[in-house]
Amino acid sequence: MSRPNTAPQPTTTAAPAPAPALASATATAVPSTTGLAPAGSFALRGDVARPTTLTVADLRRDWEQHRVEVVFDCATAGPQHHTFAGPLLREVVAVAHPRFDPARRKERSRFLIAVGGGDGHHALLSWAEIDADFGDAPVLLATRMDDRDLDGDGPQLVVPSDRCGARYVSAVTGIWIGPLRLAGTLPSEG
Repeated sequence: MSRPNTAPQPTTTAAPAPAPALASATATAVPSTTGLAPAGSFALRGDVARPTTLTVADLRRDWEQHRVEVVFDCATAGPQHHTFAGPLLREVVAVAHPRFDPARRKERSRFLIAVGGGDGHHALLSWAEIDADFGDAPVLLATRMDDRDLDGDGPQLVVPSDRCGARYVSAVTGIWIGPLRLAGTLPSEG
């Protein structure tokens, strides 16, 4: 498998899957990200043209590895100091071709990324956080932690800018990508 093209391509071949809706301030559930892939792998699903399943070995082989040293506060264990290596999340999820027009910033900014782990923990990011035109956060899907390969555990979501470790997700089992749609609270965009 050669390194994938990191620029998502728009598609019109199939109708997009329905997105989770929000009514006023009440959120509905994002589709589950657990149980989507066989052990040792994780699934990329949602409003995407190319759903796929990947492994830690795929992440290491097919994408550039970025290294980051982080310190975050864990509610149960206190300050944590770790070194992670892995590809940028935005480059990995691009291989699934999210169904938005890459030239339309507002369209991209409506997309969410839900990441689930093997222990049931999950985290939510906005596409704008990781998009180079917006937050440009170097969020990783780590393949190594403290010089130890994560092949047996599964990749780990690493959010270096977070001071709290709540969005660090171990043993990633699934990633859902899709737009946020508000139910009846905003005027039509026309």
